[in-house]
Amino acid sequence: MRWVQNLCPLQIQLLTRIYRESKKHHVRQRAHCILLSYQGTVVSDLATIFGKTPRTIYTWLSLWETYHFAGLYDTKGRGRKPLLNASQQEKVRQWAKEFPKNLAQIIAFVKEEFGVSLAKRTIQRILKAFHFSWRRLRKKPKGKPSEEEYASKKKSLEEFKEQEKQGVIDLYYFDESGFCLAPYLPYAWQEKGETIQIESGGSRKRLNVLGFLSCEQGLVAYTSEGTVKSDLVIACFDAFSLTREKKTVIVLDNSSFHTSAAVEAKIPHWKCHS
Repeated sequence: MRWVQNLCPLQIQLLTRIYRESKKHHVRQRAHCILLSYQGTVVSDLATIFGKTPRTIYTWLSLWETYHFAGLYDTKGRGRKPLLNASQQEKVRQWAKEFPKNLAQIIAFVKEEFGVSLAKRTIQRILKAFHFSWRRLRKKPKGKPSEEEYASKKKSLEEFKEQEKQGVIDLYYFDESGFCLAPYLPYAWQEKGETIQIESGGSRKRLNVLGFLSCEQGLVAYTSEGTVKSDLVIACFDAFSLTREKKTVIVLDNSSFHTSAAVEAKIPHWKCHS
C-alpha cells in the first residue's frame, strides 16, 4: 500500500484551497487525491473515486513526491500533439470563411491538401480556438444607400427622437412578422424499430402580426392570416391613424409593400388624421 505522508499544516491548507478554488479540473482532482491519500485512502479506492486507473493514481502520487505543488500541473508540451500545425490550422480558418456551412467540404480539403483525415469534432475544436461559433445567420438589407442619404435619414431620426422626448410628437416603428401555425416536430426518446408519430394539422397557414411599436407608448398590433400586401398595410395604417390625437411619425423600412404606389397615395390622407 502507498500513501502520502508528512504533510505540514501549510501544505494541507494550500492543497485544500487548490482543491476548492482552482479553475482547472485536473488540478482540483490531483489536489483532492493527495489529501485523500494523506487521510489513508488506498489507491484502489482513489482510482474508483476519480474514475482513473491505479497506474494513473500512482503517477499522481509520484509527481507529488518529486515536485510537490508543481506536480499538480501539466507541463508544457504534454498531451497528444495536434494533427495540423499552425499554418495548416490557419488554412482551415480560411476555408471556414469561404464555406461557413459545410464542414464536410473543409474535411475534404484537409484530406486532399495535407493528407490528413480529420473528424468533424476536430475541425470544430480548431474553429473554436479561432473564436468561431455555430449560430444562426442573419439577414441584411438588400443593397446599400448612399452615405449622404444614410446620414440624412439618421439625422432626421435623431431629431424625431428628441421631439418625442419633448412631447411634440409620438414616434412609432412599423414592421411585420410571421408565425407558422403548424406545430414543430419535437425530439423524443424512441425504441429501435419504433417511431412515434403525431398527426399533422393539415394547415400551412401563417399568422402575420403587423405592429406599431413606440418606446414611450408601447405596441399596437394587428393580425392577419392572409399574405402581407400593400392593401393589408394600408388597412393597418387606416385603423392606426384614427387612434392618433397627436402628430405621429412612423418609421418603416423599404419593403416593396411599404413603398408601393398605393401606399404612397394614402400618405396625404393619413397626414390629415395625425
